[in-house]
Amino acid sequence: MTPEFFTISMLNGVSYGLLLFMLSSGLTLIFSMMGVLNFAHTSFYMLGAYFAYTLSGIVGFWPALLLCPVLVGVLGALFERYCLRRVHKYGHVPELLVTFGLSYLILEVVQLIWGRGTVPYALPTALQGPLFTLYGTQFPKSRSFVMLVAMLMLVAVWLLLTRTRIGLVIQAALKNPDMVEALGHNVPRVFMMVFGGGCALAGLAGVLGGNTYVTEPAMAASVGSIIFVVVVVGGMGSLAGAFVASLLIGVLQTFAVALDWSLAGLFASMGQTVNESTFGWPVLRLTLSQVAPILPYLFLVLILIFRPKGLLGTRGD
Repeated sequence: MTPEFFTISMLNGVSYGLLLFMLSSGLTLIFSMMGVLNFAHTSFYMLGAYFAYTLSGIVGFWPALLLCPVLVGVLGALFERYCLRRVHKYGHVPELLVTFGLSYLILEVVQLIWGRGTVPYALPTALQGPLFTLYGTQFPKSRSFVMLVAMLMLVAVWLLLTRTRIGLVIQAALKNPDMVEALGHNVPRVFMMVFGGGCALAGLAGVLGGNTYVTEPAMAASVGSIIFVVVVVGGMGSLAGAFVASLLIGVLQTFAVALDWSLAGLFASMGQTVNESTFGWPVLRLTLSQVAPILPYLFLVLILIFRPKGLLGTRGD
């Protein structure tokens, strides 16, 4: 493992992990404040990308970067107000089912409007090309911008929740909603704002992830499972846990896909004879890059076995 490989892989892993954090942070906020596990969260991420694709062709990318999260957040707030709130009193299962149904509804609407193929949502001119060259390898401006926005978003959310009046009301409504309502605050409206804000964060991730990677109807499903892995590994409801888990999984996957290490190679380097006749050869010959897609789920299983609440989680339900 050369220094240049390690450095570039680490940068790519951190940038991917921070994009995962932008996605998982909204889901974590919604769950921590409302106890709702939103199965349609990555669908709002997809909406952010498609809205940005459409609006960037009309008003430009930079205005779209501001407008699209707001639009997605408004849609999320309306969904909470007129749909999710009606089934909330029936428990978690109806909430899961209605958000699960919403994800399929959004997918069909996206395919009806924008089609089933990839749309040409390209990077703006200012984000094209490399930001710097390290060890002969160029690091793109787009990934650097994703990292910058993710860090700014983390600081903004932390300041909102810990240093503002609305943040104190939100935290109080989480612990004792009846007392907060008795003090004159509209708790259902607070929850609607939280749900809308979480969806807006997903929309922001979609604006950046859509042109950094690819914008297509399958983009929600491609990151849906990994986001729930991040939330569970970090700890249900823990924003700090989601941040740590996102970076761990991003770096883990980025390094794994670039390494061709295998158990057969390890045994061979120790002087052991390993070939097709060796017991377990189909497993021994698998390289790390081949099993990279399942590593986050293996990590999830281990976390659930040895630390069910996650790395930094405290919530028990």
